[in-house]
Amino acid sequence: MRQFTATITERGQMTVPAEVRRALGLGAHSKVTITLKDGTASIEPAKFTLETVYGSVQPISRPEDFKEVSRSARDEHAREVVREMQES
Repeated sequence: MRQFTATITERGQMTVPAEVRRALGLGAHSKVTITLKDGTASIEPAKFTLETVYGSVQPISRPEDFKEVSRSARDEHAREVVREMQES
């Protein structure tokens, strides 16, 4: 087991030593998970981030025409209001 010492700045930031970054495969802008257990912290590469799942959901085959969707919703609402007025 190797130990590394790092200094925490006044702003609470810390530089991860180069050997640790290499061992964990971390680069600029990498995300990490820090786990606290029984007063001990461990650090590991984050497994799930927005960046890692980007593109995992395929978009629908065609974009919706939002003007048409809005028009249809307004028309349906108008029909519902007229129906309620006729019933009362």
